Amino acid sequence: MTFITRFAPSPTGPLHLGHAYSALLAHDLARAAQGRFLLRIEDIDTTRSRPEWERQIYDDLAWLGITWDAPPVRQSDRADTYRDALQTLWSRGLLYPCTCTRRDIAAAVSAPQEGAEPPQGPDGLIYPGTCRHRFARDTAAPPEGMALRLDMQAALDTIGPRAMAFTETGPTGSTPRPVPLGDLTSTVGDIVLSRKDFLGSYHLSVVLDDATQQITHVIRGKDLFEATRIHVLLQVVMDLPTPTYLHHRLIRDDQGRRLAKRDDARAIALYRAEGLRPQDIRAKVGLQAAVS
Repeated sequence: MTFITRFAPSPTGPLHLGHAYSALLAHDLARAAQGRFLLRIEDIDTTRSRPEWERQIYDDLAWLGITWDAPPVRQSDRADTYRDALQTLWSRGLLYPCTCTRRDIAAAVSAPQEGAEPPQGPDGLIYPGTCRHRFARDTAAPPEGMALRLDMQAALDTIGPRAMAFTETGPTGSTPRPVPLGDLTSTVGDIVLSRKDFLGSYHLSVVLDDATQQITHVIRGKDLFEATRIHVLLQVVMDLPTPTYLHHRLIRDDQGRRLAKRDDARAIALYRAEGLRPQDIRAKVGLQAAVS
């Protein structure tokens, strides 16, 4: 089986050292395995994505010595794929509409026990199910202009007693990671699969895109480790293949915080402007020179 991996940045700001580490690591592993390295532009959020940042992504990656083995896939070109998947899930009774705002959710989860820590999941506050039975779910198509949530319990019911797991790989070998089904309703909850202001969501698009690009190895930061069980669930529910995962260390600032796009001081473009070379960036993130 050919090793196929990808780098999937969002064009919502400059690439920083954390992006450089993830992209270079994935590229190095693909080249060492004589596999394929693909690029995906995650611009599904059209309200925040900008063409100039997309152009900067291509420029920065090329400067780092990264090449990709097929034309980049852009999520904004894949709306029909996301719409079809949502329609299928809706027809199976696995989605429901939701009008709750973040403020509504915060108020709902804190009201019963003031002072207690609200339950948190991979997406933040775990949704309390306010809209689960509020709207009709027997229409031919999901309503427009509303968020769509996965009914987690209904999804688990379709899976039944089968075991779910994924393989985590790393320098010391591969490790099977079971996904406890019984915990997903309480530790993840009814996640959003499509937002009211744009079609789809990260969780939905990433599993569909990985399947379309035939990704065999997903290489990404350990901050997404908990989200992987969501993705494995969706892969099982939608009968998609589950890749092998590698969740790498995060690049942090001097205070130990992981880098964000607002941290422009560590943007690759600024290091370039200061005269640093690609090998200097590799040294900063703790990577050896690429094997040619």
